[in-house]
Amino acid sequence: MQKKAILNWSGGKDSALALQKVLQENEFKIIALLTTFNEVDESSSAHSIPLHFIEKQAQSIGIPLYPVFIDKSPNDYENKMLLAVNHFKAKGVKYFIYGDLYLDEIRNYRESKLNPQGIEVIEPIWGQTPEKTIQAFLNSGIKAKIVTTQADKLDESYIGKEITQELIDNLPEGVDVCGENGEFHTFVYAGDLFKNEIDFEIEEAYKLSFDIRLDTDEVKTYEYWQAKFR
Repeated sequence: MQKKAILNWSGGKDSALALQKVLQENEFKIIALLTTFNEVDESSSAHSIPLHFIEKQAQSIGIPLYPVFIDKSPNDYENKMLLAVNHFKAKGVKYFIYGDLYLDEIRNYRESKLNPQGIEVIEPIWGQTPEKTIQAFLNSGIKAKIVTTQADKLDESYIGKEITQELIDNLPEGVDVCGENGEFHTFVYAGDLFKNEIDFEIEEAYKLSFDIRLDTDEVKTYEYWQAKFR
C-alpha cells in the first residue's frame, strides 16, 4: 500500500527530478504539490515564478497544487506551514518530500520543524555529487530553462537559457553545476512528467535587490536577474 505524501514543489529542476524518481519507485502516493508564494505578488518564494505558471505545471502533471501564501511578518512562514502540516496530517499524510541535494543546514532545518509534528522528511535525490545529480537530470528527459540568477555569479544573458550539457560544461568557475548555492534557478516545462508541454515565454530579464540583515547586524544586499514570464 502506497504511503501518502506531499511533494514540496519549486517549479524547478530539482523538485521535478525528485518527483519523477518518486513516481517511478511507486512507494509514495503524492496527494498534492505544495508551493509557497509571496502573498503580495503571488510569485513562488523559491524561484519567483508566477502562480499561473505553477498552476499550469500541476495541471499538466496531474497532481493538485496546494499553494501557501506567505507575507513578510515575523514567523508567518512557520505559522502557515504548520497550518499546512495539520491540514495534511488530517488526511493521513506522514511524509513531506523535498528536492534538496546536499546542504545539511537546509535538511536539518526541515527535520527540526517537521519531525516534532510527526512528519518524516524524505529526500529522494540527496547525497550525490553535483556532477552526478546534473547528469541524472540531463538523462531524465525533463526540460528546464534558467529563470533566476544571482547577479554577481551569472549575468542577465543566462536568463532563458536551456539546461544542456553544453551550458553546464561552460558555467563560470565557482558556480555549482546544480545551482545549489543559489547561483541559478530553473522552470521545468516538458518531459515525461507532463501530459503536455507548458506554454510560456520569457519577455525580458529584470534586476531585483534584497537587503538581508545578518546575525552581526550588518545589512548585505543581494541582487538577482529574474525572468519576466508571459
